[in-house]
Amino acid sequence: YTSTIEKFFKLLGESEAQAQKSASSVMMLETRLAHASLSRVEMRDPNKLYNRINRSGLKTQAANFAWDEYMTALGAKNVEAVNVSSVPFFVEVSAIAKDMKVEAVRPYLAWTFLRSSIIALPQAFQDEWFAYQAKNFTGAKEDRPRWKKCVAFSEANLDEAVGREFVRRHFPADSKAKTGDMVKALQTSFEKNLNTLPWMDTATREAALAKVRKMVSNNKIGYPEQWRDYSALKSSRQSFLSNVVELSRFEMARLLSKIGKPIDRTEWHMPASMVNAYYEPQMNEIVFPAGILQPPFFSATATDAVNFGAMGMVVGHEITHGFDDEGRKFAADGSLSDWWSASSAAAFVEKASCVKNQFDQYPAIENLKLNGQLTLGENVADLGGLKLAHAAMLEWTASRPTVANDAPRYTTSQQFFLGYAQSWCTKMRKEQAELRAKTDPHAPPYWRVNGPLGNLDAFRTAFMCTEKSKIQRSGVERCQIW
Repeated sequence: YTSTIEKFFKLLGESEAQAQKSASSVMMLETRLAHASLSRVEMRDPNKLYNRINRSGLKTQAANFAWDEYMTALGAKNVEAVNVSSVPFFVEVSAIAKDMKVEAVRPYLAWTFLRSSIIALPQAFQDEWFAYQAKNFTGAKEDRPRWKKCVAFSEANLDEAVGREFVRRHFPADSKAKTGDMVKALQTSFEKNLNTLPWMDTATREAALAKVRKMVSNNKIGYPEQWRDYSALKSSRQSFLSNVVELSRFEMARLLSKIGKPIDRTEWHMPASMVNAYYEPQMNEIVFPAGILQPPFFSATATDAVNFGAMGMVVGHEITHGFDDEGRKFAADGSLSDWWSASSAAAFVEKASCVKNQFDQYPAIENLKLNGQLTLGENVADLGGLKLAHAAMLEWTASRPTVANDAPRYTTSQQFFLGYAQSWCTKMRKEQAELRAKTDPHAPPYWRVNGPLGNLDAFRTAFMCTEKSKIQRSGVERCQIW
């Protein structure tokens, strides 16, 4: 890493001796910041990320940093309400401001800018960065063509402009309506399932019922009701780099303009073109962009069973996120508050530990095992989402007429699970698998499929698995939560 930074500074025109000195300064400062940072597991605990100390507290606990000058330069001169996601981190920032000379900090600021602007730098910079990434993290044999980089950059930085065109071309109106019906079916499935959970007391169950009803009423499907206005963005055909800088300024100004205004509950935090979905706990909303409402997750020509296995499971997954080890700490109104009884909370923690222990045993690659605590929320959501989606699918198909002369090779339940498995078909190189095992809160796709299925009665019945089937889990090893 240090060698790569050094090469960047040499490409900027620094002498070898100066480039070595610059790279050393960057490494020293970043290492200090890293040691003061929360781990990825710690960052999954919302209680650790909420430390409202306001501006006066920030100036007291991190007194050596020029906060007033910084806030003024940022354009937030009068901001007083401040939440610090990690107090020790900013204490270290204050210490750095005190004991590191300006000459040692400048290379870090330069490197931060370079690293965030690589796509717009000359080819020599991109080649060095690709070589570093390929060797250590991706295992790629050749860099992506420039047009693919530009598409990815545009989607990330002009998300609603790209999303609007994507929706126009690829998202028919009936897809939104069908997904809406699917969401309602999953809500019904969740509500019915709540009454079957012996570990949850009545008061907590009623609060969970209120939360899921509000969540579903807040669902967003396909695309925003109002597209973002980019007219204030200054762009030019003369310099891609200047456009990168202007995009950064535009986005920062957009974010700062929210201060002091009511929360915009219509805002999306993911491009409409993205193949993904999310649950936002502070808004208690579930969001399904048009990008994921495409094959293999959703298809107008697929059977209902396959669509429920692929996309219905995604809906159930996001609903369950509201009740995983992280999402359950937020109430129906999105506030960070404890609405669980002590007994129900203890029962949940015990059941969740089963899922953690299960995934701790799975190999990510060679001798590296998964981190069950890091992936716990996603694994709980997968397990709950599958159970809920399968139950919803059975009720959905039972209420609709079958097609005459239709003799499918697979039963509806088998189609459901095959649709789920096929939607996660993935291939990645060893280096990428290792990186994700250490950093990704999602388990690898192989275990996202085979991990939860061994806990489900519905899967066992659908494929007539015996107790000796390799995939099946039994006894104390069998995990069930939602």
